[in-house]
Amino acid sequence: MDYHILIVEDDKDIREGIEIYLKNQGYTVYQAADGVEGLAVMKKETIHLAIVDVMMPRMDGISMVMRMREENYDFPVIMLSAKSEEVDKIMGLNMGADDYVTKPFTTMELLARVNSHLRRYGRYLEMKDGKGAEKERVYIAGGLEVHEDTVEVFLDGNPVKLTPTEFKILLLLIKSPGRVFSAEEIYERVWNEQAINTDTIMVHVRKIREKIEINPREPKYLKVVWGVGYKIEKQGS
Repeated sequence: MDYHILIVEDDKDIREGIEIYLKNQGYTVYQAADGVEGLAVMKKETIHLAIVDVMMPRMDGISMVMRMREENYDFPVIMLSAKSEEVDKIMGLNMGADDYVTKPFTTMELLARVNSHLRRYGRYLEMKDGKGAEKERVYIAGGLEVHEDTVEVFLDGNPVKLTPTEFKILLLLIKSPGRVFSAEEIYERVWNEQAINTDTIMVHVRKIREKIEINPREPKYLKVVWGVGYKIEKQGS
C-alpha cells in the first residue's frame, strides 16, 4: 500500500530532513508549516499518518489535532515536543494524538514509530473495508458491543466513535473480559513494540471511558485495578 504521510512543522530544516528519510522508505510525503496549512492538505490529499509539532505559529499542533478529530479524520498522529513541554504531551494525547516523540530524536526512533502506527492503521483499514472477513466477530459486555470485522462500537445500540488506537485497546480488553492487562502488555500488544513509556495508555483509557461510560468516574465497563492494570468487567446475564 502507498502510504501518505503529512509533516506539520514550522522549522523547514526539520521538515525537509524528516521528508528525506520517509521518502527513502518509500512513503509519499506532504509538508505544512503550521496547523492551518496542515488542515488544508488533509482536505486535498488522502493522508494515512501525520507527524505534528506542538509549538507552531497561527495554529499549534494540539489545536490542529483537535480540529481534525472533530472533522472525523481518524489516521494516527505522532506529536513532536520538546522535553520542557510535558504538559503539552498529555494535552495532545487528550485531544486525539496517538503517540509522541521528544526532541531531539533519532531518525531510527521516529521511523520505528511511523512504521508501527502504519502497520496498525493498515490492519484497521482492512478490517473497516471487510477484507478477508468470513464471519463477523462481535464481543459483548452488557450494553457494550465491539464488532471486530466492521470496526464498530455500540453502547446500548448507539454508535460510539473511537480512534483506531482506542478501538485496538478496547478490542484487546473485551476479547478477554475479566482479565487484567498491565499497561506494558497493552502497549506491546497494540503497538507491537517493547513498552518504554506507557503514559499514553492511561490517557487513551481515559478517552475510551469518556465515550463508553455514563459516568467515567464510576465506570461500569472499563475498570482500573490499581497497581496492576486495566480490564473490561464481566457483565451479568
